[in-house]
Amino acid sequence: MLALLAMPVCKACGEEVDEVVSVKIDGKSKKLCEECAEIAEQEQEILEQSESVVQGMMGFKGRR
Repeated sequence: MLALLAMPVCKACGEEVDEVVSVKIDGKSKKLCEECAEIAEQEQEILEQSESVVQGMMGFKGRR
């Protein structure tokens, strides 16, 4: 008897993919396809860098 295995679904684009990867975004783990994971990591990096620049302009010296 053949068992049908469900294809994993990317939480960002909703597409069925062969494999999903777990990525931590905003402190939460999300299972995304490789393409969406790469985009999400780039967006997270940009967000962190822009926050750092704003904090530098404001003279913030503490921890995030």
